[in-house]
Formats: sequence, structure tokens, C-alpha cells
Amino acid sequence: QLPFVESGGGLVQPGGSLRVSCTTARWIFEYNAIGWFRQVPGKEREGVSCITKSGTVTNYADSVKGRFFTSRDNGKDTVYLQMNSLKPEDTAVYYCAVARGNDCRDLQPSMSTSWGQGTQVSVSA
Repeated sequence: QLPFVESGGGLVQPGGSLRVSCTTARWIFEYNAIGWFRQVPGKEREGVSCITKSGTVTNYADSVKGRFFTSRDNGKDTVYLQMNSLKPEDTAVYYCAVARGNDCRDLQPSMSTSWGQGTQVSVSA
């Protein structure tokens, strides 16, 4: 299974916005819900968002609800995470991966997913 490729991270001031992107093989996008996850050194990976393969259902962690929005362009094999009103506690490496199940009922990764390198998002004044 090919790894995911994340991009678009960077340094942003609190209250700012950033959009990160994720691409992988078409056959992965066509058949799977895709989640965004983040990890801070020394802490467990946290589920941030999920979008179903049709794009009609999304789910978000309570910590980002109303600030982050995920979308997908299946024609470009790309999933996006638009992050608004960023806070210092959003600082982490952000990864995308195949989500567990296809209904985005929870924010857990599939046991069989591969992981990319992630993209660093830093929120600081």
C-alpha cells in the first residue's frame, strides 16, 4: 500500500489559517474514508477529522469542531484540511490515513493503513 503524502504545513500565528493537503493512490481514495490525525512528541496520535469516500459525511474531534473543515477532490486524489482560528495547542505533525470503517463514526485509523511523513503545523506568535 502506497504511503500518503502530506503537504502545506508551516508556521502561523494564533488566530491564523492554514490548509494542508494529502494525496495517495487513486484506488485508496476511491474505496476509503480518509482521516486526518496529529501527533505531538511524547503523546499519542489523535484523530482530528474524517471524511467518507463520497464526501457527504464528515466527523471532527471536539477540540477542532467549528474551526477545522475537511474536504476531498476525488478527481485529484486529494483530501484537504482547512484549519481556521488556529491555537498553539494545534501545533503537531499532521498525517492523513485510511480511516477505520467507511462511515466516519469514530476518528480511528484503519489497522492496515500506511502512514506518510506528515506535515508540521506550528502555531506561535
